[in-house]
Parts: sequence; C-alpha cells; structure tokens
Amino acid sequence: MLTTDSITTCLSPPVYDMVCRLGFEVKESHDIHSIVSQHGEVCWKTIAECMCYTDSERQNVDYLKSVSLLGPVCEAVHTHMYSLTKAQFEVRYAFWFQWTNFPEVFLLIGKECPFLLRDLLVSKELAEVFGQSVMDIVRVFIGSPCGLNLRNILWHGFVSPQEIPPNPVFASDSEYLIICRYCSMLVLLTAGLGQLLKSYLQQTNFTFVHRPFLTFAHLKELIIFPDVNDEVLSVVEELIKKSTFVLKIMIPFWEAMVMKFRSHRYADCIVLLLTQLETGLRKVFTTVNKCPKRLLTAESTAFYTTFDEILAKQLSDDEINHLPLFLGEPAMEFLWDFLNHQEGPRVRDRLSHGEINLNDFPKEVTNQLLAFSVVLLLRFVGEDVLSVSKENASIKTLINCANCYCSQFHPVSQLKKKILYCEKSIRIWPQLPLVPVEHVQEETRLEGNSEASNCYHLIIKISSELQHYMSQGDCNLSNLLDNPPTAKWSLLLHELCSKRIRTLYCPRPVLEVLVILQKISVHCHLVSDQIIATTEIRFKQWMQKTLRSRQRQNYLRMLNSIKLLSPVLQLILLLITLELVNIHSVNEKNACEYQQYLKFLKSILQYTENLVTYSNQEKNKWDESINITHLVLVKISTFSDKKQMLIHLAKGIPK
Repeated sequence: MLTTDSITTCLSPPVYDMVCRLGFEVKESHDIHSIVSQHGEVCWKTIAECMCYTDSERQNVDYLKSVSLLGPVCEAVHTHMYSLTKAQFEVRYAFWFQWTNFPEVFLLIGKECPFLLRDLLVSKELAEVFGQSVMDIVRVFIGSPCGLNLRNILWHGFVSPQEIPPNPVFASDSEYLIICRYCSMLVLLTAGLGQLLKSYLQQTNFTFVHRPFLTFAHLKELIIFPDVNDEVLSVVEELIKKSTFVLKIMIPFWEAMVMKFRSHRYADCIVLLLTQLETGLRKVFTTVNKCPKRLLTAESTAFYTTFDEILAKQLSDDEINHLPLFLGEPAMEFLWDFLNHQEGPRVRDRLSHGEINLNDFPKEVTNQLLAFSVVLLLRFVGEDVLSVSKENASIKTLINCANCYCSQFHPVSQLKKKILYCEKSIRIWPQLPLVPVEHVQEETRLEGNSEASNCYHLIIKISSELQHYMSQGDCNLSNLLDNPPTAKWSLLLHELCSKRIRTLYCPRPVLEVLVILQKISVHCHLVSDQIIATTEIRFKQWMQKTLRSRQRQNYLRMLNSIKLLSPVLQLILLLITLELVNIHSVNEKNACEYQQYLKFLKSILQYTENLVTYSNQEKNKWDESINITHLVLVKISTFSDKKQMLIHLAKGIPK
C-alpha cells in the first residue's frame, strides 16, 4: 500500500517559492486604469515596465525579479476581473478572445469554472498559438521552466486544491499559491494579444484562419469498457477517499472530476482526470523505483517526472523502470494506447495543444479513461474494500475488461487489422460478376501462357516447402491457396491474428519490419479494391456493349489475370501474417541476416507497389502484372530455398 497522508504539496521548495510567494512579496498597488482601459484595451507598456533582464541588451529575462514585480500587477488585474459582472466582462473582452477558437472558455470567469480547469484550458491556448518565445511577458507565465511555468505544473498535476483557494479575492494574505491571480492575468494577456493580432492583420491585410479541429478517427476501437453508470460513480466517490493511489491533498479534484462526468461535461472531466492520473502514477512510479523526491516538481535544470518517463522502459539514468512490471502488461498497454501510440487518440497531447473541440468532446473517450481509472483505484485499497467492490457486477466487469486488455493502436495491432481488412476484401472476389466463359477468347486465356504456368508451379513449390516444416495433420497449404479463396485460408489468418504478441518496448528492428509489413498489407488491399472496382465497372460496360475492341481484350485479360493474382495475394498475406506472429525473432538475426531480410521484404513491397500501379483502372497493364508476379515468386522461392525465412515462419503455424 502507498502512503499519502504526509504529502502536503507536490511543489518542490524552489518552485513553491517562485510560484507561491515571490509574486506576493512586493506590497504596492497598481492603478488598474494604467494596465487596462475602460474599453478593455491592454496597456503593454505598463506591464513591460515590470520586466527585468540580466543583461543590458535585454536578451535574457531575470525571471525572479520579473515575477516579483509583476505580482502587484496580477493582483490588480485579478481584483478588476472579479469586480466585473458577467455582462460587463463579455462587453469588454469577449471580442478579443475570438482568435483563440475557444472564446467561451475565457467567458467562464465566474464560479462556473474550477480555477485549475480554467487555467489548464487558458494556458494551452497561449502556448499553442504563440509558442514559448513570442513575447517575454508570456514566457514569464508559461513559456520557460525558469519562470512560473504555469502550463507545466498545472497540466502535469503538481498543483493541489489547497494551493488554489476557493475564495481567491479574499485570500490575498494566504501563504498558499493563488494560481487564480495568474489565471486572471493570462485572461487579460490573451485579450491583449487578440488586440495586437487585430492590428497586425489590419496592417498586413492578412486573414487569420483557424486550423480545423482533429477528431478521434478510430473511436470504435477505443471502446473496450462498458459505460460508467451512476452505480459505478457512487463506488468511485468512495474509492477516492480510500484508495492510496489518490493523494489526500488532491481529493477535491477527483470529486470535481466525478461531478463533471455526472454533468456531461466530458472535456472538463477528462482534463481533470488526466492531471490526477499522472499524479497518482507518478506516486506509484517514485515508490516502486525508490525515488520519492521525484514526486515533486523539478527545477529548471532537471526533468519533471511526467507520463513520458513514467511509461518508459528505463529511467533517465538507464536503470530499469519497475512500474511496468508492477502494473502489468494490460494496464501499460492501455496507457500507451491512450497517451502515446501515434495511431491512438493521444488524448493528453491533443487536449493540451488545443487540437480538440472542447464543445464536442466524445463521451466515449472520457468513459474509457474513467473506467480504467476505477480499476486502478481498486489496485490500492485494502482487501476488505476490494472484496466488497468486486461484489458489484459493474465493477467486476470493469476489472475483467482491464485484465484482458490488448493494445489496439500499437503497430502490431494495426497490422493485424490491416491484414484482416485485406482478407475481407479478397474474399469478395468470388462474388464479382464475370463474363460467361464461352465469351473468353482463346488468345486471352492464361493456360497457354508459360510465365503464368511457372507462377502456378512456384506457388505450389513455396507452399510445399512451407508444408515440409509443419507437423503431420496441420492444414494442407497446397489446397489452402487457391482461386477462389478458401474458408480454411481465412480461418488460418484469423487464428494467427488472434495470437497475443508482446507490444511493449519493441526494439527498433522490430518496428522497422512492422512498417514494411504494414505497407505491404496496405498495397495488397489497394490492389484488391482496385480489381473489385474495375471488374464491376467493366462488366457493366460489357453487358451494355459500350467497350471498344481493345478495352474488351484488356478486360478479358484482367479476368484471367485475377485467377493468378488471387492465390498470389493470399500467399503474400499469409507470409506477412506468419512473420508478424514471429516478429520478435527478428532480434535473433545478426546484422548481415537482418539486412538480407529487409532487402527481401522490400522486394515484396516493391512488387505490391508496382501491382497497385498496373491494376489501376487507368493503366490496366495485366501482362506486365503477370511478369512482375513471376519475378517476385522467384525471389520468394529463392529465399525459401535458403531456409532463412520458412523455418522462421513455420513456427507461427497453429498446431
């Protein structure tokens, strides 16, 4: 069990002093009218006068002095912001937030928006649109680890509720961090930047165009856990108080997260949940790796302990990270899927960089992360609490889903899906409309084509050689690859793709091979789809007698060619599936063997790329397709003769 009661802050002493005290040491007042006009126009000169530098050229900001002098300005701005009614605030500032693409976020200046949540949403807009070096004033607040660094300490879950008082206007004498003062300042700076941007656009006649929001393209693949219902939420509310995964000082944030989910504020919910999930995992990370000091924020000269390092294989000193072993593969695969894999949702990155529409954030994404977090909370409760929780059918289902989780977005998983998509496409071929056999002229038939005959012989040869390395009673590959595709071939591919393959921390050679295999499968699928589309169009034109003589001849050649291409594509798809199943054997090859193997795979890739070109409806080069098919089969056969591929691949055949 983890202990948390003794933790009173996640800010290291220097960071705490910088953010919690330094800006409140100078006791002087600023006239708000010298900072912002009655019409909401920001006076940058007044703010800039508080900036200090370590050199006469004003190239290097003195962050300590600047934060100290900006403190009273922030206090004046904060008092001003909270003196306005909602209507007054909108009249003065609403227009200047339009450039951010999220103006409504800035209008939540009252009690509707938790200060942490508003800070998270506001700071990301500035960091994304302007970057870290647009202006020194912004860098003091969010652009440099030497300054307040608000974006990082907020997004990475270092700030606790006690450092964000619930009644900020009356908390000026508190020793705690008053982040909301800085938030008010960021709101004003954002409006001011909008004013500067408008002036710039007017002077240059440029148009400011917002980039389109990203969407979660593979939403269905995300849905592993069932919906979190009210019954589960009630359990969560109890677990928050009892699970040592939750730091005691962070409980209010967890409670706010549940409230947001109940209110259908799914973007708000997941923003809070991500920060607290990182905080909880950081605590587990520092415990299992015996580095308790890393629970706190680092200084500007060191790295923060964030998701990147928490989920890594090794620590920064090259020692083994013990967290993956502690959490187990299913939990680690889920976290990598949600946060890191390029094909995955990468929720934290996309939210923190303003790439997602907050107003249309999908419930499904929040639901999955919340469901996973419930199971994580249960890992850190006493046996009595765990036993009672498991009696709940909904909780038991969540636990089972978590324990059985397999990566959905690792290149291995993506390749499996691509293989099965391609297999599904090839299975359509027998259903395609065909010209009656008596219409096929003798000169277009493949039976007398020596190159095509050699291709058939090579397919049989490769199949028999592969069969040679299989135990008696296994599937007969000579009958497996045929035209039309057999049910046994489809069944074999599905069985192979159902095998669990280790995905965590794949070495570079494995990932390189996976990239090539994915490209091969994609091109095979494209060839199949092109043949399906061309066949359907040409058949319709044939029946309508709208084809010219040369088009008719080419169409008939295509019909005969696909009789060969069907078993060839089946063979290639089977080979890359077998290689996928044994992907980690790549690590056993020496440098020379590995390069030879890559060369072989790239030759197959080149073949599929050329076949895509030749089978295109605009090209229709079917004689050339037969030629390159013969060449690639010779290469496969030659490689198999050396026993370097087939022995390796045969291990993946189900017994």
